[in-house]
Amino acid sequence: MASEVKLPRLGQGMESGTIVKWLKNEGDPVEKGEPLYELDTDKVTQEVEAEASGVLLKIAVNEGEVPVGRTIAVIGEQGEEVPVSSDEPEPAAEEPEPKEAPVQPQGNGRPDESPTIQATGGRVKASPLARRIARERGIDLASLRGTGPEGRIVAEDVERAGDAPAAAPAPMPAGVVERRELTSTRKTIARRLTEAWQIPVFQLQASADMTRVNALVARLREAETKATVTDVLTKVCATALIRHREVNAQWTDDAILVFPTANVGIAVATPQGLIVPVIRGAERLQLAEIVAARTDIVTRAREGKLQRADLEEGTFTISNLGMYRVEAFTAVLNPPQAAIVAVGAIEERAVPHDGEIAVRPMMTLMATFDHRAVDGAPAAEFLQTVKELLEEPGLML
Repeated sequence: MASEVKLPRLGQGMESGTIVKWLKNEGDPVEKGEPLYELDTDKVTQEVEAEASGVLLKIAVNEGEVPVGRTIAVIGEQGEEVPVSSDEPEPAAEEPEPKEAPVQPQGNGRPDESPTIQATGGRVKASPLARRIARERGIDLASLRGTGPEGRIVAEDVERAGDAPAAAPAPMPAGVVERRELTSTRKTIARRLTEAWQIPVFQLQASADMTRVNALVARLREAETKATVTDVLTKVCATALIRHREVNAQWTDDAILVFPTANVGIAVATPQGLIVPVIRGAERLQLAEIVAARTDIVTRAREGKLQRADLEEGTFTISNLGMYRVEAFTAVLNPPQAAIVAVGAIEERAVPHDGEIAVRPMMTLMATFDHRAVDGAPAAEFLQTVKELLEEPGLML
C-alpha cells in the first residue's frame, strides 16, 4: 500500500520547512532509513530519512517552503496507483512557456561562457538554499550559470562563485540604504530574543585567576590537541551544574524541571547567525573528549552541517567573547534554560595575592539567571564553584 511522505515536525515550534533538493528521483527504489531529501529549517539544513521502503512513485513538492504535515511525496510498490491527497493544491492552468530572450555574448564573445538567465518574468531560477547563500554573500544570482535541472541555480553554483576571485563591487551611492531580507535564522533569533527579554532575570559577576587553566590548556596543546579555554569552561560548568542542580533547570508553567545531566550549549557565530549546538553529558566527559566534541560541533555549525538534534536538549549555555578582547558583557538568556554565563577576555590585572599585590591573568564571568526558577543564593553558590574550579582545575580532574 502506498505511503504518503509528509513534512515532519523536527523540533518544538517548527511550523514549516524548506525543501532544498531531493536525493532520489521519481521511480528510484528507496529503503527505510535512507536519506530522501534535504530540508532547510530555521537553523539547520539536514537530510531527512525515508520512513518506508519501496519506490518513490511521486514527488508532490520539488522544492520550496512547505507547512508541517503537508504531503510532499508518495512511496509504494512499482506500478501502484498514486493516491491524490486532499492537502495538495489544485493544479494550476498551464500557461504558455515564455520565449527565452537571446543571450548576448559577454567577455570574449563566446556564448557558452555567459551566465544562463531564465526568462521567468524577470525571476532567476534558483533553489531556496542557493538564494539564501547568495543573499548572505552578496552574490548576484543573475550573473551565475545554473547546473541544476533546466538551468536552475543550485547551492554548489553559488559556493563556486564565492570561491572565485570577485570583481570589486560597485560603490554604493552616498546615502542609499542597503536592504537585507530577513533569513529564517534571523527571524528565529529575533523571536527567541524577544521571548527571553520578557523573563525576569538577574546577573552575578565574578573574576577568576586563570593561571592554572592557562597552564592546563598549554599542556593539552603540547599533546597535540586543539584545546581552548572554552573546553575547560565546559567541563567546569558541567561539574558545577551537577553540584548545584537547581541551576541545571528549566521553567515551565506548572513545574521546574531539574535535569540529572549537564548538556552544555556553546554559542557559535556563523554566517547565518548565532546558534547554540550542545555537548551532551559534559560532566561525564574527559577534557580530551570535550575538545573533540566542541571541535566537531563548531566546525559543522560554521559549515552549515548541523543536524536538528545537535541543537536540542541543552540545559545551560556558555557565550565566550574573550577572543574579541571583550572585557565583560551580559548575555541574553537562552530559554527555556535557567542560566547562561558570559565570558570575557583573560587580562593581566594587579590583584591581591598572598598578602601582596601581584599581576595575574584574570577573567570576568557574568552569569544571568531566570529568577522564576533560580534564587540568588543557589546561583551565587554555583558561580562560586565555577570560580574555584577555574582557579584549581585539578579538583575536577
